[in-house]
Amino acid sequence: MKKVDEPEMEDELQSEYDLKSLRVRRLGAERKSFGGTVIHLEPDVAKMFPDSDAVNEALRFLIRVMQENKSAASNTMSSNTSHPES
Repeated sequence: MKKVDEPEMEDELQSEYDLKSLRVRRLGAERKSFGGTVIHLEPDVAKMFPDSDAVNEALRFLIRVMQENKSAASNTMSSNTSHPES
């Protein structure tokens, strides 16, 4: 069979780009993380938050509420035990 000449592709890439240092990234759970833990949100949860900053803000708020409730419950228990009813 005769080899068909393929047309040359037009190269728009600048000559200063060094493509030899590029590596292929893995997709899925095996891929490397770039600076932190990756958390996957369920679709119904993810649609409520525009970005990771919004998720972090909501979680920090929840942490504060939980800590305040724990502190309030602890104070209530200590006041109940220090003043037993007669």
